[in-house]
Amino acid sequence: MTEAIRLLDIRGSALSSDEVLAAIADPAAGGTALFIGTVRNHDHDRPVDELTYEAHPEALKHLRDVAERICADPAVIALAAVHRTGPLEIGDAAVIVGVAAAHRELAFAACRRLIDDLKAEVPIWKHQHFTDGASEWVGTC
Repeated sequence: MTEAIRLLDIRGSALSSDEVLAAIADPAAGGTALFIGTVRNHDHDRPVDELTYEAHPEALKHLRDVAERICADPAVIALAAVHRTGPLEIGDAAVIVGVAAAHRELAFAACRRLIDDLKAEVPIWKHQHFTDGASEWVGTC
């Protein structure tokens, strides 16, 4: 199961969908699903002008736990997940996850579980600043 985990990282540098796709490429895969979460310019109908992600020192361990659970499904051939930390600009990729499986429906389902579980369980927090001067922390799981 852990051999299906091809790439896991939490980093302060820019993320690449090409890196994730290359990591999960496999000749046995008939379907590959990729999700890219990007920084948007608004939240709760309020304009956002600045955003920073911070991760707990053990966040990567939690990410590995999530990945191992997803890979326990024998249909998952390959998995990758990377999350960004530090200051990000509008339009930047904040998270990229990908899953390869024998068939598309299995890849879609596993990719959805991966991003949903990552967001719910991995201690990474978003601090967003609104143009009106207010700010809030989001994702304090």
